[in-house]
Order: sequence, then C-alpha cells, then structure tokens
Amino acid sequence: MRVTTDMGSAGSFSTRNDWFETGGRHIWLPYTQMKTALPPLPVVATEGGRLTLADGRTLVDGVASWWTACHGYNHPHIRQAVEAQLARMPHVMFGGLAHEPAYTLASRLAAMLPGDLNRVFFCDSGSVSVEIAMKMATQYWLNRGVPGRTKLAAFRGGYHGDTIATMAVCDPEEGMHSLFAGLLPEHLILDLPVDDESAARFERGLAAHAHTLSAILVEPLVQGAGGMLFHDAAVLRTLRAAADRHGLLLIFDEIFTGFGRTGAMFACEAADVVPDIITLSKALTGGTLALAATVASDRVFDAFWSDNALAALMHGPTYMANPLACAAANASLDLFESEPRLAQVAAISQGLAAGLEPCRDLPGVKDVRTLGAIGVVELERITDMNGLKRRLIDRGVWVRPFGRIVYLTPSFTMGADDLAFLTRAVVDAVTEHQRAVS
Repeated sequence: MRVTTDMGSAGSFSTRNDWFETGGRHIWLPYTQMKTALPPLPVVATEGGRLTLADGRTLVDGVASWWTACHGYNHPHIRQAVEAQLARMPHVMFGGLAHEPAYTLASRLAAMLPGDLNRVFFCDSGSVSVEIAMKMATQYWLNRGVPGRTKLAAFRGGYHGDTIATMAVCDPEEGMHSLFAGLLPEHLILDLPVDDESAARFERGLAAHAHTLSAILVEPLVQGAGGMLFHDAAVLRTLRAAADRHGLLLIFDEIFTGFGRTGAMFACEAADVVPDIITLSKALTGGTLALAATVASDRVFDAFWSDNALAALMHGPTYMANPLACAAANASLDLFESEPRLAQVAAISQGLAAGLEPCRDLPGVKDVRTLGAIGVVELERITDMNGLKRRLIDRGVWVRPFGRIVYLTPSFTMGADDLAFLTRAVVDAVTEHQRAVS
C-alpha cells in the first residue's frame, strides 16, 4: 500500500493551519502529558479504514477510533440515517417525551440480548452507563428493603471508566487512577478466578464481604484498557454461579466487547451466561455519535416498579436517547443484520493471528494473543513510547500503544491487504524498537 502525499481534499494545511496552531494553545488532550507527548496528528477526513491528515498523508487506522468505527468510517447507510434524522428532529428531551428512534432501538437491543435483558436506560458515555449500572444495583437492594449493600466486587486488571465512581472499581494499582485513592470510595477488588488457586481466593473474599455487596462487575472475556487481558468463558460461568450462590447481581461491562469485537455479537454469548445488567457503548453507533445504554433484566427493573415515587431511578442525562445518536445506532444494527460482520471478524482474527505471529520470537516480547478482531503484542516494557509511535506513523498506520502493549482493533470491514499492511507495520516497528533499546 502506498502512503499518499497528494493534498487532494485535505485542504491547504501547509499554508493555512491557524485552527491547529491557535487552538493548540487552548486544548487539553486526553491521557497525555502535554509537555512531553508528540503533537497530535491533524485529521481532515475519514473513509473506510483510513484517516486523511491535513498534510495529505493517509494512515491505515488500526484502532478504529478506540474501536468504535466497527463498520469503517463514513458508511453511507449510517450517514444517510443521521442526515434524515437531523432534518426531522436533532434532539428532544427524554423526560416526559418520547421519540421513535429510541423506542425502536430499545426494542431491537432487547431482542438481540440474551435472557430477560429487556429494560434499556440510555445515556451518552460508557463511563456513565457503568455508573448507572452501579446505581441500579445499589438501589435494587434499597428498594427491596435491604440496607448496607453499597459495595461492588470488581477485578484487578479491570477498567470501567474515568469518572469518580468508575475509577473506584478499576484496578487500584496497575491502572491509571491510583493517584486518586484518597478520593475514591472503597470496593472489593479481587483477582479473576482463572484457576483453582485464584478461584479459592475469590470465593473467600466474596464470602467474607457478600453482605456488603450489591453486585459483581466484570468485563467479559477481555479486560480492555487494563492491558487487553484475556480470560476464557469458564470464568464468566464461575462468576454467574458465585453471584447466584451469594444472592448478588452480575454486571457485564460490554462497552469494549459488545457488537462483535470478540467474535460473537456479545461476549456473554460465548459463555452462555446472562448477566443481570449489561452496559453498551463504543460501537453502538458505528463510531458516529456518543451513545450508551445500561440494560437491566426484568428482575432488576421490577424492584423499581412501585407506587412509591422514591423507588424510581432518579437519573437523567440531558442528552440521553439523543435522536441523532439513536438513528445512527439503528442504522448500525441494520448493517449487522444485512452485511456479514461476524464472518468478517473471523477473517480478521485469522489475519491478526498470522500477521502478528512474527513478533513472538522477538526479544523482549512477552506474549502475542488474538481474540476476534483484537490483536495484542505485549512487551516486557516499552522503553521509548514516543519513538515507537513515530515508527508506526512513519510506516503509514495509526496505532496507539499504551502501557506495555501494542494492540490492534481494526474496523470489521478492513480488507485483507490493509490488514496485512497494518500487521507488517506493527512487526517492523516493534522489531526496530526492540533493537534500538536492547
């Protein structure tokens, strides 16, 4: 694949870049030490699996904008749905008013999800959807007249968001939130029960604290931002059995894993486990607009069904169930129904496994692993993060390593040639990085 230098539709960035220079003096970027980080790359257009930069270069996007653009960028079906909705009604409050895109989307999600996950509460970000799940779980017990169940059991290696409540259920040591220990409420953080020894520790911890717990919270199959850590379906069955044994709710955070990323439409399907609450976001709208959902079982919802107004779930994000976002999500679900997405994920999984395999023999590489449309090269450490990022960009790809991993979460529609180009760039960049630091 050729990396183009033709300006094309990118505009005249080289002579007119006022927005970037002027705005750059006021922007505060995410997850970035602004003093030492590489400057961000100005993007002026997206199409398929590629980013067009302001200087005319194109990059193959290996992470699909934090794995949201599952259908590739600018899919015409989603674009047309959003344009039509924009002309009709861009937004209306969801308190006391209703609109077709949200009600249709709720019905479709309930039909897709397993078991009795039938009640959909919309919001506008993944972190908030997890907070809502935590709030639902706590109030579930209060509404049933059981006080004191205000803690959750979560897991080391986990990540559930950057808001205050979700930081408290992330990994307290390996994650990015240890700085805020004095601010955060304390929950029960355990090791995932992946073998007999960890399962025994898990059961002891749960038994000792069950009377204080409302729920168990987990990212099923893959702990994403905590390091792309995989576990098998048996772990989820263990968690379901433990939740039932101790009378706890089970929450699956499928913000990363939902909508095909692990190879099934939802990760919970791989284990044939139905959680009591599931959270969805990221790929929900196909990478177009912010939207998230917390979906509860009938059992959870019934605890809020009351003549007592105080038993209601008192939560309501201003832009919840935004019609534009719901129209995009409905169009995204259309594509899962009409185009062979899961077959494409299976092909991408094979391509990632084969393409990244050469990294396994490199010095300083700890592991190479693949699940669905997720490929991971784990190093013992990344000594020169900026240098590694530059090497990837120079090879014509956009990949954003973090911690000690280089990961790929491409669009499901990425063709074999672009995927091979992407994996070769990772192998070459990692090889050069390891040679430079050895």
